[in-house]
Amino acid sequence: MKPGGTEGGEKAFIAGLGLLLFGLGLYLFLDSVKVTSAPYGWISDRMGGGGGRGMGETTSMGIIFVPFLAGIVILFFDAEKKWAWWLTGLGLAVIAIEILSRIRFILEMKTTHLLLVLGMIAAGAGLILRSYVIASPDDQKKIHKSKQK
Repeated sequence: MKPGGTEGGEKAFIAGLGLLLFGLGLYLFLDSVKVTSAPYGWISDRMGGGGGRGMGETTSMGIIFVPFLAGIVILFFDAEKKWAWWLTGLGLAVIAIEILSRIRFILEMKTTHLLLVLGMIAAGAGLILRSYVIASPDDQKKIHKSKQK
């Protein structure tokens, strides 16, 4: 009897088991990651906030909004100035870079749990790949006929 009681049920059973293992392992891995922010980002660190190399200690990083706000003011004055559009875009890029560079990921998990979770993910991926290799009953008949010749 085939798993699932149907022809080709083995393939679906192994694929389902692989998806279950892979999904559960991925969930447990991502569930153990804590997302926090750092005190300084890529731009504020170079301005002197973190490394002390730039303008000196600053308590507010509001200065990174200056290009964006200046671009907005100029655009409301005269929206046809191309350099004002560029300045506004540059300001948005600076803000986005600063926000994204402050994100920090912290993995809070024991090593044994990490190895088990990574093993679940790998086993699930292996079973999913194996389900693609398993021949269907029609393919098995063709393989059997070609071996008899």
